[in-house]
Amino acid sequence: MLYYEKKFLQEGYRTIIGVDEVGRGPLAGPVVASAVTLNNYNFSCRIDDSKKLSPRQRETAFRQIIGQSVFGIGVINEKIIDRLNIRVASEMAMEQAVRALLEKLRQGQRRNCCLLVDGRITLKLGHFCLGIVRGDGKSLSIASASILAKVVRDRIMSLYDKRFPKYGFLKHKGYPTQMHRRALEKYGPCLIHRMSFSGV
Repeated sequence: MLYYEKKFLQEGYRTIIGVDEVGRGPLAGPVVASAVTLNNYNFSCRIDDSKKLSPRQRETAFRQIIGQSVFGIGVINEKIIDRLNIRVASEMAMEQAVRALLEKLRQGQRRNCCLLVDGRITLKLGHFCLGIVRGDGKSLSIASASILAKVVRDRIMSLYDKRFPKYGFLKHKGYPTQMHRRALEKYGPCLIHRMSFSGV
């Protein structure tokens, strides 16, 4: 999980930043991205693709990651997703997350950054950027970003569940489960549904 981090540090990059997003597939809610630069690569818990971890494992990892990293979060809501499209909105969330992280770094750390991004994506932020297919299972930095983004988005959807309790957002987080589809058929879409998505 450290191949890319070691490779680019050896090549002279000063700051390695992992970037990932969560929430492309749901019918409701935002897409959330995270950018993470780790101060320490040693973890006492499992760090992996967030989809491979249980909610409890993600929460444990979340606490450790924020304790030994600098991170940024990007959130793009369903209205912008509908207006642009989910790919553009996902890239916007990632760029927002990277900018938020860079603002927290000292000036010297902002020079010579290497962005490791999950998927075939190149972010145009003036830094070297490498898209890695299934990168959340190949890079510790991307896996860490995946976990932060997933936990933050799940917490957002848990808050929406309190506002729109009929839809079951606490359970499915907006993804197109049978439960969610049945609620849509019965009640129609609410304010956070993505009206441009098939099934809504």
